[in-house]
Amino acid sequence: MPRVQLAQVAISRSGDKGNISDISLFAKNNRIYEVLKNEITAEKVKEHFAGLCTGKVERYEVPNVLALKYVLHDALGGGSASSLRMDNLGKSLSAALLRMYVDIPLNVLEDLEEKNMVN
Repeated sequence: MPRVQLAQVAISRSGDKGNISDISLFAKNNRIYEVLKNEITAEKVKEHFAGLCTGKVERYEVPNVLALKYVLHDALGGGSASSLRMDNLGKSLSAALLRMYVDIPLNVLEDLEEKNMVN
């Protein structure tokens, strides 16, 4: 099973409020969404952001738009007013999540390639 970066099979958006960041991960099709639902758990996202996110990570499924929404608590160094980080905004975490690797069945990837949906 090929291991690819999420950026090849999904897009993302993110934001922040206080010390919480939220990241929405959008699959490129239904088959990818089903794989991501099984593979990209809250625990794996927490692990991916180890050292950055010190609080819990919650995941919400939004199937009507093929999205998974992650809420990262205590992820911004206390929030913009109290953080010493140069770029602590949650918007930068969207790109960071897309660098995560995931195992995607070959037939699902081939389907994306046929439709020219792979980056």
